[in-house]
Amino acid sequence: MTELTHPLATVPRDELLTRAEADPLRPRFHFVSPAGWLNDPNGVSQWNGTYHLFYQYNPEGAFHHRIQWGHATSPDLVTWTDLPVALEPSAGPDADGCWSGVLVNDGGTPTLVYSGRFEGKELPCVAVGSPDLQNWTKDPGNPVIAAPPAGVEISAYRDHCVWREGTKWRQLVGSGIRHRGGTAFLYESSDLRSWDYIGPLCIGDASQGDPADTDWTGTMWECVDLFRAGQGSLGSVPTDNAPDVLVFSAWDDGETRHPLYWTGRYAGDAFEPEALHRLDYGGRFFYAPQSFEDESGRRVMFGWMQEGRSDAAMVEAGWSGVMSLPRVTTVANDGTLEFAPVPEIEKLRRNHVTVPGQVLVGAGTSLETGVSGNQVDLELDLQLAPGAEVRLGVLASPDGVEETLIVLSRAAHGTPVGTLRLDRTRSSLDPAVDVEDKSGPVPMMDGRVRLRVVVDRSAVEIFANGKPLTARVYPTLGGERVTLAATEGSARLLTFDAWTMAGIFESTRSLLPEGK
Repeated sequence: MTELTHPLATVPRDELLTRAEADPLRPRFHFVSPAGWLNDPNGVSQWNGTYHLFYQYNPEGAFHHRIQWGHATSPDLVTWTDLPVALEPSAGPDADGCWSGVLVNDGGTPTLVYSGRFEGKELPCVAVGSPDLQNWTKDPGNPVIAAPPAGVEISAYRDHCVWREGTKWRQLVGSGIRHRGGTAFLYESSDLRSWDYIGPLCIGDASQGDPADTDWTGTMWECVDLFRAGQGSLGSVPTDNAPDVLVFSAWDDGETRHPLYWTGRYAGDAFEPEALHRLDYGGRFFYAPQSFEDESGRRVMFGWMQEGRSDAAMVEAGWSGVMSLPRVTTVANDGTLEFAPVPEIEKLRRNHVTVPGQVLVGAGTSLETGVSGNQVDLELDLQLAPGAEVRLGVLASPDGVEETLIVLSRAAHGTPVGTLRLDRTRSSLDPAVDVEDKSGPVPMMDGRVRLRVVVDRSAVEIFANGKPLTARVYPTLGGERVTLAATEGSARLLTFDAWTMAGIFESTRSLLPEGK
C-alpha cells in the first residue's frame, strides 16, 4: 500500500478508486478522472477521426498538487477510454507541474504547447507525440520562451492558445499587467520553438466595475481562447458578419472568478473588442473553457465544473472536478454566442417520458410530472405571459425538504429579455456547501423559452434559449422527483420530454492506465 505524503492526503492511494466509485454524488455520464483531482480541459481536439480530451490531473488525491496531463479518447464525444498519462513532471522547467495547454498539428506531428511550472513560475514548453498520441517527448530546449516580456510587471503568466496563420504560428499566453488588468501576450514563430514577442493582444481594465460583479474582468486572464465564430480562419477577411471571439477566465489573486468573452475583430497584431459578455451564468462552475473545431466544422467547447464543497470533503470522497458535457458553440442573431450539448449525448437517453402540454397558473400547486431520477435530460418548451414566473424543481426529496429550483421569469411590461435563475438554497442539508444564487438574462421574444436541463447527480447544466448556467449541487436525501409550477402569473407548457441517462463507465478504471 502506497501512502500519500501531501499534507492534504489522508486517503491511501489504493483506496482512491474505491471511494470515488462509491460516492453517490459522483456524476455517471459526465467525464470525470478515474479518481483524484481533475481541473482544466487541455488539448481538446479531433485527430484522425478520434476525439482527444487531455486534462489537469493529480492521481495522488483529490487536491491540486504536482499536476500531470490525464488523457482520454472517444469516437463520439460520449463514451471515453482512459489512456496513459500524457505528461508528468520531470527534472527541468516542469518539475513542479505540467500545467494547461493545447494540442496543434505541426505538419502531421501532434505537438503540445503547455505551461511548465518550476520554482513558482510557469513558462511555455513543447512536447511532440507519437502518431497515436500516446507517447510524448519533451523538447530539449524547454522552456521555449525563457521569461515573460521584459519591462512589464505581471501578476501571472500561463496557459496557451496556438494557431497557424499563413506561414507562421501565433500564440497567446494569458497574463495580467499589474495596476492595469488582464491581458493576452501575442507571440509569433516559424517552428513552435523560437518565439518573437509581438505585444499585448488586448488589455483589460481592472479598475472598471466592482470586483464583485459577474462581468468584472479581473487582474489576470487565464485560459485565453481566440477563434472566429463564423466562416473563415483567424486573420483572414471575414466572409460573414460573425465576430471573432476572445474567451478568458477572470482571475484575481489566486481566486478563480468566472469565464467571459469579448466579441470583436482580430486583425494584424491586435484584437479590437466591441462587447463583453458572460460565457456561463454559473461563474466559476464553468471555468477554464477550451474549444476546438472538429472535422465536421463545429466549434466544440469543454469547461471545468469545479466543486462547491470543502477541501476536506473532496479528499474524503477521493475525487474532485467534473468535465462539462461538450458544447456546440454557435452565433445568435445579435452576435452573442449560444450553446447546446452536442447532439451525440442523446444516445445515452433511456425511458422517454412525455408530460402533456397545459396551462400553469401562479400560486397553484406544483405539477407532479411523473419524471424522476438523478441522471436525467429534460427538454421543455414554455411560453410565459408578462409577469410570469415558472419553477422547475429537480432532485426533490419525497418530503420536499430538499429541492434544486430552475426559475424562469418574464417582466410584467413584456420586455423581450427575461431571467434565468438557479435557486440552490434548499439543494442540500449540508451547511458547508456553496448555495449562492446564480442568474442571468435570457432572450425571451413573446415569452417563448426552450429550456434544456441536464442533471447528473451533483452536476447541473442548464440551457435557456442557448444561454448556459452551470453549477454543482450536493443533495443529502437522495431525492429524484421533478416538479413544475408557475409561481407568478401564467405560462403555457407546450412540450415536456424527459429521459433518464445511462452511465458511460461500466468497468473499474485505473488511476494510471497502461498503453493499449
